[in-house]
Amino acid sequence: MTKWIAGAAVAVVLHITPTVVLVKRPDAVRTLLPGAEMFFADDIHLSDVDAHRLHEAVDWSPEDGVLTFYTGRQGARVVGSLVFVRVDTPHGPLEIAVGFKPGGAVAGVVVTKATVETKPWVLEALRAGLTDAYKGLAPGATPGGAAAIASSVAALSHYMAEQVDKGVARALAAYGAFYNHVSTAS
Repeated sequence: MTKWIAGAAVAVVLHITPTVVLVKRPDAVRTLLPGAEMFFADDIHLSDVDAHRLHEAVDWSPEDGVLTFYTGRQGARVVGSLVFVRVDTPHGPLEIAVGFKPGGAVAGVVVTKATVETKPWVLEALRAGLTDAYKGLAPGATPGGAAAIASSVAALSHYMAEQVDKGVARALAAYGAFYNHVSTAS
């Protein structure tokens, strides 16, 4: 009983609510890699130096030091690649899938997970067109989805849009530094 009370107290202090799936991962993959018939996972194990470099660039590195990119092919042709990125917020985690065209530009962004608390804010930002602002961004670009919808959403929805911007920035940095050369090969 004491462990349960201690766990509840930690949850209240950290203000984290349960995670909810907004879009299932397979559906996000189909959306971001349309026409792909075969899918391949490429794990990139970052050295300590590379993980530090990524952390310095976007204040993040994957928890286990492994970046997993998924590449879709139609026959021998690369359709695109994607990566799932987690963004931790005071309200709980978000998961964002960022798809890339073979040339490296962002093909699309799908928010796959939020929390019970943040779900309405995320959905409001998405309805306002948040993900439209990311299409075509290249590695090195600064995402501006939150700024694009700032005047049409409430403050907390704008805050969550800023968190999605962080996730997209992380994906762009990871793709540009560690994957761009891999996915463009046929």
